[in-house]
Amino acid sequence: MQSTYSTTSATTLMMSSEPSSTTSNTLSLQLTKPLGLILEEDESTGKGVVVTQVNEGGSAFQSPHKDSLINAKIMKVDGKEVGGLTFEQVMDAIVEGGSELSVEFALAGSASTASATEETTEVENEAFKIGTPISITVQQPDKADIVLEAKVGDNLRKTLLANKDIELYRGLKKKLGNCGGSGQCGFCAVELVDETEGKVWGERSEYEDNKIKGGEERKGQRLACLNNIVGPAVVKTL
Repeated sequence: MQSTYSTTSATTLMMSSEPSSTTSNTLSLQLTKPLGLILEEDESTGKGVVVTQVNEGGSAFQSPHKDSLINAKIMKVDGKEVGGLTFEQVMDAIVEGGSELSVEFALAGSASTASATEETTEVENEAFKIGTPISITVQQPDKADIVLEAKVGDNLRKTLLANKDIELYRGLKKKLGNCGGSGQCGFCAVELVDETEGKVWGERSEYEDNKIKGGEERKGQRLACLNNIVGPAVVKTL
């Protein structure tokens, strides 16, 4: 399973940073939310998650070891062993943790190797690298369309809420009962239409599948809080 980001699938967890300890094979960091880590299921074992990208603006990006995190596997969250858990269980451990987390990573290779991998990815996706200006068209029931100017890497929920004319949480239940962007309530679900030729938004994550119920008619919906903008799209509020 993979979540959605760039040309691969990846869930964005916008979850600051101080190195705690490091050995030749592991790295422990004290991170505060938002982490800014793009995570995918570890395909080699089918268990646990690996880091595929470190986003600018998240706490992990401030770490001097950020390049080493690429392809690193998360082994512990606040002392809890998560390397053998499912993707969803690791996500739950991160989301349900406090504002500051102790995270232990098993490193996949040297910082130089990780850096080279990151550079290759950016070259392949130059049109949509972090910071690229793009447009998001927002459609709302009984309202005119709104075109937002955003940047690749911006959190979708925060981008929508920044515009006072966009009602992401419709109805009293959603307004009063939303979880504030922690990925728990499901109230920030939106219909997303990928307008890019390469379909860079990819498939939504397994975690979102379990949060967004309703079958085929809700297949195109995403949780705005768990998705960073990766390219142009039409977003329909519900």
